[in-house]
Amino acid sequence: MKLPNQKTVMGAPMACFWMILAVCVTGIVIGSFYDFAISEALADKTDLGKTFATWCQIAPYVFYTAAGACLFAGLRKKGKALAWMVLAVVIIYAVNKSESSYGSYVRELFGYRAGQTPVFRYLLSWLFWVAAYGALALILVLALDDSDPGKLVAVGLTILVAGILTGSVNSWLKSFAGRPRYKYLLKLDDPRSEFRQWWQMLPHVSSSDSFKSWPSGHMTSTGILFTLPMLTDCMKKRSAGKNVAAFLLACMLALITGYNRIHMTNHFLSDVCSGCMITYLIFAGVSTVFLQALRKHQSQVEN
Repeated sequence: MKLPNQKTVMGAPMACFWMILAVCVTGIVIGSFYDFAISEALADKTDLGKTFATWCQIAPYVFYTAAGACLFAGLRKKGKALAWMVLAVVIIYAVNKSESSYGSYVRELFGYRAGQTPVFRYLLSWLFWVAAYGALALILVLALDDSDPGKLVAVGLTILVAGILTGSVNSWLKSFAGRPRYKYLLKLDDPRSEFRQWWQMLPHVSSSDSFKSWPSGHMTSTGILFTLPMLTDCMKKRSAGKNVAAFLLACMLALITGYNRIHMTNHFLSDVCSGCMITYLIFAGVSTVFLQALRKHQSQVEN
């Protein structure tokens, strides 16, 4: 298995990298002048929009499982005994996160009622996630090309490390910026009275969600989709065309998510573009570090 060409970023051509940055910077610039007007024009809460906003957040947990599959396949090929333990830890992490975010929906599916139904109905909701992520990991392990285990480990680490890092960075920036959400402003007699541009930061550390507009957390979560070309590049049946198709799919989902955040009155355009750009740069940086370290190691082995 060949490592991604140094003229690629996360499995996609370098042109894709510059395209994402150009779109995000353009959006931030436009938003800096027309954020409020754009939200006035696009904001219109709908049930479909609410459903999408809820379930699009599952992407990180799915990709964490994919990262676990890459790590497992790579470590197993290297003969490392901890391969199974790493896979189990990653799946447990994804299951726990999914249960925290979506557990109520699954428990309702199995007829669970707090304090009324037997404990096995509660356990079924956990087993549902275990089965789902376990099956996903198995399918991916069978599809992955393990001829270069080091690359699989590098890809798995990139998704896990960058995914966790972006979540932490986003949470810190939200509190540091303290930007009021559009839906909060709509509750005021004069919505524009408390409107602030994204650079007019005023730290607001509290449990209130009303002052956590910049940057968009949903776009941070969606940003993990840009690692999809890295995953397709690790498959047995891979090609540059499939990598580009994966990148375009990620872009489409990111655009839909970005529109949804404005549509649902949760974010401004500059929030959306900032969240996407920050996340993309973190993932690109982390992937570059791991892949360059792998190249250096392979070069030393060959020499």
